[in-house]
Amino acid sequence: MSEETSTPTHTTTPPPRARGTAGTGTRAGTAAGGVLLAGTVAAGLVAGTYYAFACAVMPALARGDDRTYVEVMRAVNDVIQNPVFFTAFFGAPLLTGVSAWRLRGTEGRGWIWAGFLACALAFLVTVACNVPLNDALTRPGAPHTLRERFEDPWVAWNAVRTVVSTVAVGCLGRGLWVVGRRP
Repeated sequence: MSEETSTPTHTTTPPPRARGTAGTGTRAGTAAGGVLLAGTVAAGLVAGTYYAFACAVMPALARGDDRTYVEVMRAVNDVIQNPVFFTAFFGAPLLTGVSAWRLRGTEGRGWIWAGFLACALAFLVTVACNVPLNDALTRPGAPHTLRERFEDPWVAWNAVRTVVSTVAVGCLGRGLWVVGRRP
């Protein structure tokens, strides 16, 4: 073959990505985006649970007598410990943490990291503040005394985790939007 009729056989290699990042348009990028979406949904479910307690459950219970209040909260604290709630409760910080790590070199990473930190903070508030109050409510005692020690601190900590988890959803939603619009 002559040089005039032969076609060049060189290939162009794409520029290297930052190490450990998932680019869009790749399977890794799509998977990382899917994990971010799942984490955002889980965070939204958890934030919605806390919001429902703040707006409806606790104000409704506040209208009742001490015995009813303690019995209902004991029942709620018992039934909420189920695989459906735990999937979202543990999944939100886990999935958002994985997606923050996987998308660490991409545009929108700041929003994703902020969302992860807010999810983690809401999780910690729950474990360190609300759960011990729930556990204390299971101990024997006069309903009035149990309620008096439980109600105000639990409602206050629930308000904190509601706000923080809502911030998480907002940050993760923004991160999803930025990651999703990349070329």
